[in-house]
Amino acid sequence: MTNSTSAPQPAVDPAVRAELGRLRDSIDNIDAAVVHMLAERFKCTQQVGHLKAQHALPPADPARESRQIERLRQLAENAKLDPAFAEKLLNFIISEVIRHHEQIAEDSKR
Repeated sequence: MTNSTSAPQPAVDPAVRAELGRLRDSIDNIDAAVVHMLAERFKCTQQVGHLKAQHALPPADPARESRQIERLRQLAENAKLDPAFAEKLLNFIISEVIRHHEQIAEDSKR
């Protein structure tokens, strides 16, 4: 059995290695920003969930979700990002938000 982590690395031009490092640092910074932005988004959606629970509103809002998906697809297209990918990402986020809202509603009944 071979271990790919111990395989010898081909000689790479130091300039290429430096550019890879620079790009990967940028990717790491962007990933950190995405995580922090998602955390802020979920803080807001938690507040929405509590407001909905207090006023007996349903956890899901299909009309808003549809508008948000269309809006995000347009933003993605303008940013040269695959709109289908953006929609999949938002659908995942929406499903998590709804799950949280359902849990908040359930907890508020106790």
